Amino acid sequence: MVKLSVVVPFYNVQTYAPDTLTSLRANAREDFEFLLVDDCSTDGTPELLERATREVPGAVLVRHAQNEGLATARNTGLDAARGRYLAFLDGDDWLAPGHFARLVTAMDELDCDFLRTDHVVCTGRNRSVRRSPVGRRGEVLRPRDAILPADRTTSVDYPYAWAGMYHRRLLDRGLLHFTPGLRTAEDRPWIWKLHREADSFAAVSTLGIFYRRGVSTSLTQIGDVRQLDFIRAFDQVIEETVKDVDAEQLLPKAVRTYCALISHHISSIERFEPAVAKKLRSMSAAALRRMPQDVLGDALGSMDEQRAAVLRKLRRRRVGVNSLPAPSATEAAA
Repeated sequence: MVKLSVVVPFYNVQTYAPDTLTSLRANAREDFEFLLVDDCSTDGTPELLERATREVPGAVLVRHAQNEGLATARNTGLDAARGRYLAFLDGDDWLAPGHFARLVTAMDELDCDFLRTDHVVCTGRNRSVRRSPVGRRGEVLRPRDAILPADRTTSVDYPYAWAGMYHRRLLDRGLLHFTPGLRTAEDRPWIWKLHREADSFAAVSTLGIFYRRGVSTSLTQIGDVRQLDFIRAFDQVIEETVKDVDAEQLLPKAVRTYCALISHHISSIERFEPAVAKKLRSMSAAALRRMPQDVLGDALGSMDEQRAAVLRKLRRRRVGVNSLPAPSATEAAA
């Protein structure tokens, strides 16, 4: 029986993949499988993964015929997974030895739907600890209760899929797959759905994931049109939260977070190509108009004046061809 399936997408990470694969070998167990998803890499990554199937116990290589993006690559791995528990790792990050075994022990003991863990941020030679914003540790909690309050950093603001472990019953309920085609911010609707619909979770103080920042091929470092997928991702969050039984309580958090993301991208707009920057402004203006306006007004009123002024100005922009509503998640997947 497979106890744990780990989904690891790779795309053009030949510089970093050796560290990732070495750390998987240091986490191997006879009842673990590692699903290495090659998202049609064009560098030396495929050869590294081919060798890993011989050198890393439990490694299984799955190839995409064309590049599909991180969300779809993760879904491919989930579809092939056989484990009682599931976890994720990105192809340019790495693990401490025995990290997954420690999380499996915690899952066995707590018997919750999912775990959240802390992680180490690695920028060049610098290291810093990023903690999951859940104060009560090693205790089974209700995920829905961890979404609020709206004006503080909460569990849904820590969206990293690889910072945790998940029971297979979530996969069986359709809660672990990602929205196909999202090229960035794919974790955002995913983490919101998990917290709205799962029954139980826990946070544990386990430091074993090393998250590499500043990778030149990462979409967070590239100012092209793919970055704008955050709008479609958060449109999905709003669309689904509006339908929730607790929409009145949860929407202020969703809208405030959406506004914060728009503000973040607008504040660093110079890193985008000129045509993309123009589209970012137009799409952001349209997104602000689509939000529930009463909730948006309250959110803007609670923000610092400088950021709120920028968002109010954006909302007043004239709607043009680039301001048309982004397709819904359902429409985009069709």
